[in-house]
Amino acid sequence: MGHSAAFFDLDKTVIAKSSALAFGRPFYRDGLISRRDVVKSAYAQLMFRLGGTDEQTMARTRDYLAALCKGWKVEQVRQIVAETLEELINPYVYAEAAILIGEHQAAGRDVVLVSASGDEMVRPIGELLGVTDVIATRMGIVDGRYSGEVEFYAAGPSKVAGVRELAGERGYDLAECYAYSDSSSDLPLLEAVGHPSVVNPDRGLRRVALERGWPVLEFRHPVPLGRRLRDRPAVPVAAAALGVGVGVAIGLALYGRHRRTRAAAVA
Repeated sequence: MGHSAAFFDLDKTVIAKSSALAFGRPFYRDGLISRRDVVKSAYAQLMFRLGGTDEQTMARTRDYLAALCKGWKVEQVRQIVAETLEELINPYVYAEAAILIGEHQAAGRDVVLVSASGDEMVRPIGELLGVTDVIATRMGIVDGRYSGEVEFYAAGPSKVAGVRELAGERGYDLAECYAYSDSSSDLPLLEAVGHPSVVNPDRGLRRVALERGWPVLEFRHPVPLGRRLRDRPAVPVAAAALGVGVGVAIGLALYGRHRRTRAAAVA
């Protein structure tokens, strides 16, 4: 068996929201975007999710986001993300995803976050999860500011290009690798590995998964990472379905304990 990895989409797969839109409020507060930009960004995200496999839709989304970010100070963006990560992202990490990531790491696999969101957002989220490898959108930077050009847009087929490049560098056997996503736009990513699973899939991806016999996983319990049992021995993933079954069971237990603790505090 060759060295392998598990590739995780981020939005609605690992976290229960859009990572890019999550930072809209602090970006607006700090004057980077206007109210109109907030609405247009949400619309662009929606259009991508509804028609993300269409090349023209992805190109329009990419170009709009590039134009929106042009002139922003990179260090300001990084600072905003660092200051708000605990509030805006941590509570929305799926317990099931966090534990599944740990199981893959315990089994000796590298874990890689693969997201169309910007590297400045995805990398700190990875650090929250104990993940150091990310494939994310990279914007052009000139004199510490975004240039309005996109060096690499990590969406659709481009995600697969990034995965294959990393696999070549690391010596991964993609036939032995795993991938998880919720979106039809990531069908090329799922098809590129030997062990694809869909998580909270959209209608189109659910249909494909059922036709091909891929595992369909439902993650439903966002829990702040500080509440999960970091010292608990992870259960090795013998197969995708088995691994997530254990993860869901532990995730539900953590979530239940969290609810009981809060109820007791209120009482």
